[in-house]
Amino acid sequence: MRNKILIYTAQFLSVIFQPFYMPVVAFVVLLMFSYLNNLPLAYKAVLVFAIYVFTVLLPRTAIFLYRKSNGWSRFHLSKRINRYVPYALSILSYGILLYFMYRIHMPSFAIAVIVAAFVLQIICVLINTRTKISTHAAAAGSLTGAIVGFALLFHFNLLPWLCVCVLLCGLVGTARLILRQHSLLDIWLGTLIGFFCGFFCVLLM
Repeated sequence: MRNKILIYTAQFLSVIFQPFYMPVVAFVVLLMFSYLNNLPLAYKAVLVFAIYVFTVLLPRTAIFLYRKSNGWSRFHLSKRINRYVPYALSILSYGILLYFMYRIHMPSFAIAVIVAAFVLQIICVLINTRTKISTHAAAAGSLTGAIVGFALLFHFNLLPWLCVCVLLCGLVGTARLILRQHSLLDIWLGTLIGFFCGFFCVLLM
């Protein structure tokens, strides 16, 4: 019974904290602590919705259709060789979103959120040719790195957010280990790469 509860909890955490949601969370934090907080509520809602569509809805729908067309279960996408097309679909969607954000002249630090996710996916694709990496851990690490970068830029109290992000990284990594989707090395590698990608993309944009 305990093993079943652990597995169900791990599955729940893996679904709730999917990599797709991290850019949305980072952008919401940005809207709260930067001068973008002064934008009209309706405008902020449209921005968040647009980011949700291009980073969550479209990639997940495209990947779901791709998986169904091949008659695959979710387990099949855990195999390294089957991840290239899902990565490509997600990268394409993020690229369209970046073009949209440049067209409406969003501030560079806001675009940095999507750039970090975009670059991270490309890095994951390149690493995927050699070894497996946890994209869940990479996304959680990227969110942590981005928030540390934004704290340096906007001088807000980092400690509460850092505690939440470290807890998130721990929960996500543990869930992937329980489900036997990744090794401890996959988790650490994903988290470190994600952190530095998020951190430097925010500071260098």
